[in-house]
Amino acid sequence: MSELVIMAETEKSAGSNNVEDILTKIENKSLKIESLIKQYKPIEAIKTALESYPPQDERCKYANWIGVRKALMAIKDVEGILRSLDPQYYDILMKYVYRGLSTGVRTTCDQCLKSHEKLTEKAGFGCILRCLADTVNTV
Repeated sequence: MSELVIMAETEKSAGSNNVEDILTKIENKSLKIESLIKQYKPIEAIKTALESYPPQDERCKYANWIGVRKALMAIKDVEGILRSLDPQYYDILMKYVYRGLSTGVRTTCDQCLKSHEKLTEKAGFGCILRCLADTVNTV
């Protein structure tokens, strides 16, 4: 019985280390996003922010959201960004737009509403439906 407890503790700590490694990667990605924003490269910043879903760990999701929010808030020309953004990013971006709207922070909500309008025009209503229907890859 004690062997099972030891194995469970080992797996638990390995998972914890994995989350810590992922958080470190997300932090590095966030620093890259900040650097791209300072270099006036919002397209690259948003692409970097939208790359790969964080795991289902809430700390990882929140850390990733912070980087995406920085990139979203740096966008001045939403239409221009969407013209330059690959369509593969539309559904992911819409998920983060809804996450931003759920914060209730006025500046974030204003930017997310503007992005939602332009993204819906560009990607269509299917983008909204896919975003809301996907309960596995949450942000």
